[in-house]
Amino acid sequence: MLRLGTTSRKWLGSLIALVGICAGMAVNAMPANETPEQLLERASSIKTSDHDGFLRILTQLHQMESNLPQDQQWSLRILDAWQADFEGNDSQAIPALRMIADQASSPALRLRALAMMVNIFGFTHHYEEAFIQFNRLTELLPQVSDKGARYAALGEAAQLLIFSHHYKQALEYADQMLENVPPGKNACHAARYRLQALVHGGDAQLTPSQFQEGIDLCMQDNDLIYANAMREDMAAFLLQKNRAAEAIRIVQEHYAEVRDYNFPSQMQYSNLLLAQGYFSQGDLPAARKFALASIENNVESSYSELLSKAFELLYRIESRLGHTADALAFHEKYMTADKGYLSEVTAGALAYETVKQQVQAQKSQVDTLNRQNQILQLQRQLDHKAMETSRAYITLLLTVLASIAFWLMRTKRSQLRFKRLATQDSLTRICSRQHFVDEAEIVLRQAARSTRSVCLMLMDLDHFKQVNDTHGHLIGDLVLKRAVDACQQHLGRCDIFGRLGGEEFAVLMPDCTAREARDRAERLRQAIAATPIWGETRHVVISASFGVASTDRSGYELRQLMIDADNALYQAKRDGRNRVIYSGRGDVVPPADGASAQATEEDGVADVPHYPESAR
Repeated sequence: MLRLGTTSRKWLGSLIALVGICAGMAVNAMPANETPEQLLERASSIKTSDHDGFLRILTQLHQMESNLPQDQQWSLRILDAWQADFEGNDSQAIPALRMIADQASSPALRLRALAMMVNIFGFTHHYEEAFIQFNRLTELLPQVSDKGARYAALGEAAQLLIFSHHYKQALEYADQMLENVPPGKNACHAARYRLQALVHGGDAQLTPSQFQEGIDLCMQDNDLIYANAMREDMAAFLLQKNRAAEAIRIVQEHYAEVRDYNFPSQMQYSNLLLAQGYFSQGDLPAARKFALASIENNVESSYSELLSKAFELLYRIESRLGHTADALAFHEKYMTADKGYLSEVTAGALAYETVKQQVQAQKSQVDTLNRQNQILQLQRQLDHKAMETSRAYITLLLTVLASIAFWLMRTKRSQLRFKRLATQDSLTRICSRQHFVDEAEIVLRQAARSTRSVCLMLMDLDHFKQVNDTHGHLIGDLVLKRAVDACQQHLGRCDIFGRLGGEEFAVLMPDCTAREARDRAERLRQAIAATPIWGETRHVVISASFGVASTDRSGYELRQLMIDADNALYQAKRDGRNRVIYSGRGDVVPPADGASAQATEEDGVADVPHYPESAR
């Protein structure tokens, strides 16, 4: 199910109350002699469509609670926990759900309780606890044959994995949902999670007709929220394919519908898609209007990918319009939101891997205990056998101990490998964006105490999108790695080299003057220009533009250093590329190879966060 925050649940409550009024005659006409089992089933089926009727049935069930069989009492507690969560009272819902998951006799009821806890913990950012319950859920699934319980549990698992960016695993759970559609329902939710995992996972084989099939399923089930969620994913897919006009039309056709049922996260997504679409078409006023509207719809002031993208888009719009002060203000907000969002993503990924390691460690402990028991049994047998037999058992014992030591060593290596991957860029093997920021801030704080000079160099490969479009992404990746290799030959032992994203890199140089930084940037520029790359049909010439900033002018705050270096890099791009600019003040080191002659050509649009795309 789609998860609602506290504010969203209040808005949805108004919608449910309106539906309840429309359903009033049906509620008043409900059968007077329903059995407790029938009441439980009806309460579960109407809890979102007729909330007032649901509460009346809940009161009726509590009046007969002492006479209910044990399984029906557990079912009633599930409904009570759902109501507590609906009201935003998670501190009451979680203990009740834990009791059900630990003590209920029915595996189906335990599975439902675990699924609800996965949902609550995932969307309250308690990632480690969410994945602990997720692991319990996956272990219990094979014991449950109830398709309704399995469908709900698989849906929560898929949603958590999508939220934590594990799209391949999420796709597997969505496919399992298709095999467990309960009687009387269709595969609307399963189709949505499957398409969402494919869109965000970058699947190039999708077609608009696949989205339309999912939308039709949800409309048959009268599930407008999920239908519009798939329309938004379809628009995002069309924007990826440079079909902005179609994306805008799809969102606009149902914009009023999304606005009227007050679901802030969907409204935020719709506004961002419209802003991106209009920006692609060059309609900057419309793009600015919808980007601001997307920020206003941000749910409960939390950091999210949508908020980060909205601030980034506003920065690019204001830069295009020449509003420098506004652009810098939005750039600062973008960096804050992006850092907060990346921290959330990192926390989710770390929680996933941490719980995975804990599960493996627990299994290892069980295996070790079993082997120790086997060893004890062998030792008892040694007392009753001859010396020749004893030697054979001792050899077996040493083999078992060696295998345990080998397994523990492999587990430790995998933990160290995961830690290394968290700090390295997977393609170039230099610092990731977040690790670069963390290390740079430490160096700047130390330099500030001793007033030592530090310089920051931003580097961006010129015309990189043309390389990808002409020669393919394999050659594009080779260009990035060759450029990094060329740079590393000219960097110092204390320099911090990181990839900020795409084709943009940064180097922080401690104990370095502005003149030295410019000279070193020029050496890097020449090294990159001298790096030959052969594409499929012709020679690929690469070059790079550099922006340099120093603490002598910018101070010891990383944010200001980044802004000044970014402005210098933008100036280098605007002045013809393949050159070095210091701090945006016009201190230029021109290219020595005449490459500026071709640098005036217009380039395609690429997704670079630090300067307008027309300057690339």
